[in-house]
Amino acid sequence: MKVAITGATGFIGTRLVERLQKQKDTVLVLTRNTSHARKVFPTSAFPNIEIVNYTPTVSGVWQGAISGCDGVVNLAGEPIGEGRWTSERKQEILNSRQLGTRKVVEAIAQADPKPNVLVNASAIGYYGTSETATFDENSPPSNDFLAQVCQAWEAEAQKVTNTGVRLVILRFGIVLGNGGALAKMITPFKLFAGGPIGNGRQWFSWIHREDLINLILQALSLSEMSGVYNATAPNPVRMQELSNTMGGVMNRPSWLPVPSFAIEALLGDGSVVVLEGQQVLPKRTLETGFNYQYPNLQSALAEILK
Repeated sequence: MKVAITGATGFIGTRLVERLQKQKDTVLVLTRNTSHARKVFPTSAFPNIEIVNYTPTVSGVWQGAISGCDGVVNLAGEPIGEGRWTSERKQEILNSRQLGTRKVVEAIAQADPKPNVLVNASAIGYYGTSETATFDENSPPSNDFLAQVCQAWEAEAQKVTNTGVRLVILRFGIVLGNGGALAKMITPFKLFAGGPIGNGRQWFSWIHREDLINLILQALSLSEMSGVYNATAPNPVRMQELSNTMGGVMNRPSWLPVPSFAIEALLGDGSVVVLEGQQVLPKRTLETGFNYQYPNLQSALAEILK
């Protein structure tokens, strides 16, 4: 199998490339920074990698490279948890997803032969935040900024179905692994100053990075999968439980609340995802028969923080 990946050098993409390499698949890395990509994926360790320079929001010769690929995984997008959401920053966040996905779909439409499937990232920000509601794949969207971004993002991806290519949209929860959001959240615990973030009542819908990678691989290979799936573990938790579990796994106290302003300083305006949260259930994902390696937070954190 040959798979083209945008966002391949990121927290999720690097692990996906490693897994595909282990399976002896060929990976086409579409990247804005080819020199960085070659450092991340040296030929000695990744002999089945092709690195192609691309600009996500601009048409170019990179689009022709998608011809002959069996699948495309679109992970590209400006980070939401870095810095303040100025009007300019919001536009960058939107464009990187909306226009970037549009160019990927254009490339697929022009490809000959076409890939069989596009696996496109989205996010549970689609549903908005709530301390009381439960959301699954059939829940309607919210109307806040992140929800609007997700709707625009997914609308562009949906256009690929007009070309006869199968589409799988994965709405990511907070991805837990070595790095990413968790690396910032464990800092207070390392300093023996950990505790619940914000009021502790907000929901935390998460997924272990290995489960997310397995879900992407299933989406690439399982022809019965199409449409929207929540990429979250089946057991979301309240922030208080997250704090208690982190403290227990790290053998650190978890009684000192982490004030909202501290998380805002770490995550910027993207902290809304952590400070407000939502309870998201992977109903359609479970219906596919997907088997979670880490369905519970305790086992997930124990593996990551061992």
